[in-house]
Amino acid sequence: MQSVSNIKSISYLKSHAAQISEDLELNGTPYVITQNGEASMVIEHVKQFQEKERLIAVLKIIALGANDRQQGKGFSIEESRSQLKAARQSRK
Repeated sequence: MQSVSNIKSISYLKSHAAQISEDLELNGTPYVITQNGEASMVIEHVKQFQEKERLIAVLKIIALGANDRQQGKGFSIEESRSQLKAARQSRK
């Protein structure tokens, strides 16, 4: 897990929003924003957010595939290969 070095108060966020935005663009290190001394939110660059969303989507697909495989759904390697071979031959 990534260590958090940018811990700032919400008042710092209010007065330094542009600086935080520039820092996120340059460094990519997320900020933990505190309110009343407790972590309240995390601010990260949109690229990091999108990357995490894509990773979550891929992990969900992998988990669904693993569940299907455990339930006996899907095709064996041999079945998949024969279907691919038949599809290729039908295109010729």
